[in-house]
Amino acid sequence: MSEAARGVVSLAPSILAADFARLGDQMAAVELAGFADRIHVDIMDGQFVPPISFGTLICPALRSATRLDLDVHLMIVRPDRYFAELAEVGVRTVSVHLEACPHVHRDLGEIRRLGMRAGLALNPGTPVDHASEVLDLVDQIVVMTVNPGWGGQPFLEGSVRRVAAARALADAAEHPIDIEVDGGITVRTAPAVVAAGANVLVAGSAVFNHPGGIAAGLRALEEAAQALR
Repeated sequence: MSEAARGVVSLAPSILAADFARLGDQMAAVELAGFADRIHVDIMDGQFVPPISFGTLICPALRSATRLDLDVHLMIVRPDRYFAELAEVGVRTVSVHLEACPHVHRDLGEIRRLGMRAGLALNPGTPVDHASEVLDLVDQIVVMTVNPGWGGQPFLEGSVRRVAAARALADAAEHPIDIEVDGGITVRTAPAVVAAGANVLVAGSAVFNHPGGIAAGLRALEEAAQALR
């Protein structure tokens, strides 16, 4: 039975919205708050998406700063160049974009061969059922609920239908698959995506820019995610 079916929702704070000058302290605050079980790391290359965020060297720094799992989202071309490096520093999950990987079957298989969980990310314009051909190699489907590249974007309302489609696809698989939603997740949007079947919520601004601080932001998201349970 999937975590979503059991009513378990994981929070994945995205460091894209963190204060990089205080990143270690903010990771400690996330961990101390107790609501999150992973840190979401958006790596962008300025090619697949326009912005450049940070490179893979952020991962060993994060690994030394937190015991939480690292959930790395590669918004880059040729992500296969970095799989071994990420495995070596103890990354738990690596997600690649279907749109960026002409050999996505091989890429997902290599992520798993290296001992990591394999995620497949889908842009808003990509049909969810495109994941069906590689479902046996996927541990996580990342439904992009904004167009990838920038934090702080508003949630695309048509995404709830896509989350439900991804959950139906995952539930038909022979192994557990997480449905992660990424983009515009707030206390307003969280209940709808959880009701549709999402069980991992990526949130940046709602956590790191919350007026009450990181713990308050996480607590508010946790309460919103559980509102319909």
